[in-house]
Amino acid sequence: MPIEITMPRLSDTMERGMIIKWNVKEGDAVSAGDNVADIETDKAIMEMQVFDDGLMAKIVVPEGEMVEVGTLIAVLAEDDEAIEDVAGSVSAGASVGAATKDAPESTATDTEALPSASATTPSAPAAGTRRIKASPVARRLSEENGIDLATLQGSGPGGRIVKRDVQRAIETGQETVAAVPPSAQTPATTVTATPVPATPAPPAASALTTSIETIGGLQAGSVPLNNMRQTIARRLVEAKSTIPHYQVTVTFAMDALVGLRGTLNEQLIDQGVKLSINDFLVRGCALAIHQHPEFNASWGGDHLEIHAEVNIGLAIALPAERGGGLVVATIQQADRKSLRAISQDSKHLAEKARTRGLTIQEMSGATFTISNLGMFGVEHFTAIINP
Repeated sequence: MPIEITMPRLSDTMERGMIIKWNVKEGDAVSAGDNVADIETDKAIMEMQVFDDGLMAKIVVPEGEMVEVGTLIAVLAEDDEAIEDVAGSVSAGASVGAATKDAPESTATDTEALPSASATTPSAPAAGTRRIKASPVARRLSEENGIDLATLQGSGPGGRIVKRDVQRAIETGQETVAAVPPSAQTPATTVTATPVPATPAPPAASALTTSIETIGGLQAGSVPLNNMRQTIARRLVEAKSTIPHYQVTVTFAMDALVGLRGTLNEQLIDQGVKLSINDFLVRGCALAIHQHPEFNASWGGDHLEIHAEVNIGLAIALPAERGGGLVVATIQQADRKSLRAISQDSKHLAEKARTRGLTIQEMSGATFTISNLGMFGVEHFTAIINP
């Protein structure tokens, strides 16, 4: 049976995604965990993995096309299937019902449907039960052969149960536990969700060449923004509209810190470590917040939310080839880390953001954010809180 790959939900706010690059071609063999495409979400360009082994039978959505989450974008053929037969059965642009089938566990479970105008919320699992992460093919095989997924250990990305895990259980004759019949399950509750207005797709790149007047060497006209930069603009408006802002400016004499940095870097030169001013700022802010936890808080509408961990966000500008814009990488529990550990984390996250893209976990949980424009000669600017 063909394995459908749909546009995954790679962030909690993602509604659409664009395939920037396919890393495989039709006919290529792929394995569970392979990065088959780079996807531009509303936050960053991220890698998309597959959760099953197979052959890339057909790429349905080409590079550069924006599609809704859940849209069929490619189809894999299983080992015993002919690629031609699978490819011929695919209708271009088809959409599947289980829109989150290939989405990561951080955003939706394998059995939940995406919210819609009339969504059905499944009943909560019984206490003590664990959510089972499994690919669609693994689920189908387990149902056909009476295999209880709860008894299997997944070998796929993030411990996900994939096809080969179920096949191994079938071959070894593993005993299974019967699943709870549908009649014994708690009836689902139907809820009505507020429809999210669709964001107009950006104009095609060819629009740049129409109705543009050249003035003083510059082209005047409308410049389309990618999905991520549109989202950044919406978030900034949302932040100014819904979050209380106030600005306080203090000038610090940094001579002692600059001197300390020079001394430490001389001592660390043989180890290949070079501390930046930013590393000291992260460390200083983290320790200050640890001593004054009321600053480690966010506005909750009718209350202040005091956070248990001190997680420092670093604003990182992306190069044009990564879509431009800005992402915030998070150094977790920064108050417990040394200057060297902070420096290593900062460099790793910045390099990954500008080359491969950050994961949702690497962009989540910041309780305080530092944005440094000093390298551009900026002496003062007003930051906007990221909602």
